[in-house]
Amino acid sequence: MANKARTQVGAQATKSKEVSALDKLQLFYENKKKPINTATTIILLIVVAAFAYIKLYKAPREEKAATALSYAQRYFQIDSLNIALNGDGQHIGFTKIESKYSGTKAANLCHYYAGLTYLHTGDYNNAVKQLKDFDGKGTMLQYAAWGALGDAYMETNNTAKGIEFYEKAIGDKNDAILTPVYLMRAGIAYEMTNKPDDAKKAYKRIRDEYPQSYEGRDIDKYLAHLGDIE
Repeated sequence: MANKARTQVGAQATKSKEVSALDKLQLFYENKKKPINTATTIILLIVVAAFAYIKLYKAPREEKAATALSYAQRYFQIDSLNIALNGDGQHIGFTKIESKYSGTKAANLCHYYAGLTYLHTGDYNNAVKQLKDFDGKGTMLQYAAWGALGDAYMETNNTAKGIEFYEKAIGDKNDAILTPVYLMRAGIAYEMTNKPDDAKKAYKRIRDEYPQSYEGRDIDKYLAHLGDIE
């Protein structure tokens, strides 16, 4: 009986502690109810706003931007570069898409296309600006954009910057098409700046790593020109 009584007393004490803890929690909530509710409301509003932004604003905007880009791309592909850049009166071009749909994936891609367009039409300063604004991180286009930037800088007689971006453009060893192209251009640029050893390194990479490329066919001539005959 004594043990049973002690057990009951212990249970009551535990229960009393639990009630006391709950009372304290309730009291804490009552005292802090306003700031807690305010914080909860703010968090809820942020979640709702984020959802609304993504589903009701961003997604449709991305879709509209992608549609607009598709028309500009078609003109670019058929070499109607001015129309691709500025639009045809019915559909907007790369530059307008950039401003109207700023922050979208399509607008970012427009910087790349606009950069190439300016490069092909001889507006090298605008080509540099557009290509620098393009964010191709994690994509194959980044190397192409760096190579185009190298071309644009070379056209403005900024050989040092040209070499800098050619070196970036040759960073993808698995690209057997673009990498040898920009290795060749880097080699020529090094020769222009009286750096024959660096030029040889670029040419040897073409010879050793990309012998089947277009640039690889005549690379021995370039090496022989620099006194490297094997």
